[in-house]
Amino acid sequence: MITTSNLTNSEFNSYYGRYIDKLNKNLELRKGFLLGKDNVIGFFNSIPTDKQNFRYESGKWSIKEIFQHLIDTERIFMYRCFRIARNDKTSLAGFDQNVYVDPSNASNKTIESLINEFSKLRESSISLLNSLSDVNLNYIGDANGGAMSARAAAFTIIGHDIWHIDVIKERYL
Repeated sequence: MITTSNLTNSEFNSYYGRYIDKLNKNLELRKGFLLGKDNVIGFFNSIPTDKQNFRYESGKWSIKEIFQHLIDTERIFMYRCFRIARNDKTSLAGFDQNVYVDPSNASNKTIESLINEFSKLRESSISLLNSLSDVNLNYIGDANGGAMSARAAAFTIIGHDIWHIDVIKERYL
């Protein structure tokens, strides 16, 4: 059983610590994905329609764009998790999150379609995690020029969701 308390700072770039620090110190990885799914869906279901395209400041993402960002980031980090867990030593490129926003067309999607997309993706992520052994999840690879374990990539997703939900609560609602 892999918990956040198993992680060491050498398994991820310090930048990702802001997300991992959002997690309970004894959170079990696979359970965290299940709980996170319900939390994310419940939160975005609660956003009033008139707030879904709100931006607290010019140039900032709307709430729906943030939701799409969570989806896009999960795809990328689960790909990293998968490649590292398969012991692929190829250096994995970073990504520019801002480039993804406009082509996503998130502002024109319904919150229901985003929830559906997230739900299906999360089920796929859970299925992948369930197919990987704890040994495989301990492997360390290179992501965006730094060391990252497969499990750190996965935990980052859960903390990243919490981080952005907190931002929405503080600045958007």
